[in-house]
Amino acid sequence: MTISEAPPQTDLVARATGLVEVIRKHATWQEENRILHDEVLQGITDAGIMKMRVPLRYGGYESDVRTITSVISELARGDGAVGWTVSTWTMGSWLAGLFPDEVQDEIFSDPSVRLCGGVTASGIAKETDGGVILNGRWHFVSGAPHSQWDTLSVMLEHPDGSMEPATIVVPMSDLTIVDDWHTAGLRATGSVTTIAQDVFVPTARVLPMMPLMMHGQHLSKANADSRTWKLPFVAHATAVTSSSAVGMAKAAREAFFEKLPSRKIAYTGYEQQAQAPITHLQVAEAAVKLDEAEFHVRRAAERLDSKALSGEQWTLEERATGKMDAAMACLRAKESVDVLNTASGGSSIYSDQPMQRIERDIQALNLNGVLHPNTVSETYGRILCGLEPNTHLI
Repeated sequence: MTISEAPPQTDLVARATGLVEVIRKHATWQEENRILHDEVLQGITDAGIMKMRVPLRYGGYESDVRTITSVISELARGDGAVGWTVSTWTMGSWLAGLFPDEVQDEIFSDPSVRLCGGVTASGIAKETDGGVILNGRWHFVSGAPHSQWDTLSVMLEHPDGSMEPATIVVPMSDLTIVDDWHTAGLRATGSVTTIAQDVFVPTARVLPMMPLMMHGQHLSKANADSRTWKLPFVAHATAVTSSSAVGMAKAAREAFFEKLPSRKIAYTGYEQQAQAPITHLQVAEAAVKLDEAEFHVRRAAERLDSKALSGEQWTLEERATGKMDAAMACLRAKESVDVLNTASGGSSIYSDQPMQRIERDIQALNLNGVLHPNTVSETYGRILCGLEPNTHLI
């Protein structure tokens, strides 16, 4: 194994920017086929983007969170579904880095490996000699059709009948995929259902969720001193995945201004939409909301990077604030898209126009249970009022 040196942020972001046109070229195909196009997948792999959360010793980059969010935002500028899928694969690689080193040796034998997964404990892992017997059904597994491994959230059943949440990593070949991803938005993410039926999983591939992954602790000796694996899972995951929303809002802005010079306001005296005061108010509002979305992602990422560097412990309020930053980024980005979509006129609803897809994708993103602005706001408010968070995903 060769220790690699991570490319600088500007390099990786430039690689992502270079993929935007290829991604846009295949956006319609991806939505129709509900998976990423092979050329897009190959481009992401060749650019080294799948290595951002892979340990250095396997040829990965261990990029900081600021870099990762900037890269994913650029990919989502091409197609929000691509940004979202890569964000979930990126977090899958990070989760793998929490497991014992012998498990990582197997997973990262290919440093461009793709790991899907989710946070809903939809299965039972019953302890047995040398491991667990896994049964369950997991929905919304983004990127599953192109993944080699699945990181599954489960309830771990001990011999005495007690239960605790855990994460299990399983080869996709051990699972059944159900192609049930027929949705209004984020269609190209391939977020299908995966099923395990009496699958034996060795103990080394079972990671207790509390207190390990929720508080930046892990079972890896080789990653013990790496800043990359000293992050709380939820604040980290939400910062990374919410960056897709920023890219979607940027794409909406580009789509709007591309059409603006040739657009009039129907049934009015405005032959040029750009001359109308309402347009000035709309584009200003959309721009400010996009700025706010970028601020929240940037603040969340910088908090994660700085605390990992300093080694400071996270307070409950800091973890809640990080999750709130991510939710507000999604909400403000959606509001920015909504304004521009409203200003885009009836022609924007044609299927070959990107605005209608961006609007549907960002709506779908805001319905994600972990990022849902209303749910996250309540949790944040509870903590500010001195109450328990009412969720373990914090």
